Amino acid sequence: MDLIPAIDLIGGKCVRLSQGDYARRKAYGDPVQIAKRYRDAGIRRLHLVDLDGAKGDGIVNLDVLSRIVRESALVVDFGGGIKNEVQLKRAFDAGAAMVTCGSVAVSDRDSVLAWKERFGSNRLIIGCDSKGGYIATHGWKVITDRKLEDFISAYRSAGFETFICTDIVKDGMLSGPSIVLYARLVGLFPGIRLIASGGVGSLGDLERLHATGVSGVIVGKALYEGRITLKELKDAGQTYHTMS
Repeated sequence: MDLIPAIDLIGGKCVRLSQGDYARRKAYGDPVQIAKRYRDAGIRRLHLVDLDGAKGDGIVNLDVLSRIVRESALVVDFGGGIKNEVQLKRAFDAGAAMVTCGSVAVSDRDSVLAWKERFGSNRLIIGCDSKGGYIATHGWKVITDRKLEDFISAYRSAGFETFICTDIVKDGMLSGPSIVLYARLVGLFPGIRLIASGGVGSLGDLERLHATGVSGVIVGKALYEGRITLKELKDAGQTYHTMS
């Protein structure tokens, strides 16, 4: 199980939202310096989200992505603002190793399928942000009529392998992740790389997620609030195999 720290960006700063609410955000400082601290602690992977881009018309914080890759050498998966192939290439050119397709995977499936053929499924992650079992888009502002399980099934059938699943209700609340949800998804879709996101507040949460069989866990606010320390995350990474 990969343990993956997260940095969310608004206005070039590192922030965390509560339940996806842009009005309920807390700033935590310079994202580049935070990324360097992760690197210095032995972490090699980062989940980076451009929240400005997610609710807008394209990537906004591209310079931050570029600086993090250049100055920290972390392996970055990037999401937020990927609306078309131009934006996708901009993210790759800025140094993203992988890109998460969220809203665009709902609105423009044909393009995402074409990108898979052009760039490879190993460089594309399908973002499955959901609330009440339905896919959410546009920075979690729009709840669609697409059921989470149907959405994953369709992209799995198309040859995609990696999915980040965020339960919006849990995100940023530190109250524990949706264990039942992830266990169900692992059972329904054996063989996919399912990365859990939202709600992690303790090392115990990591243990419970590991038991579900998920391939990875994104850890955000718990790190910033000191619920889990960088040393604890590094030590846990040795227990759960990797952070690469």
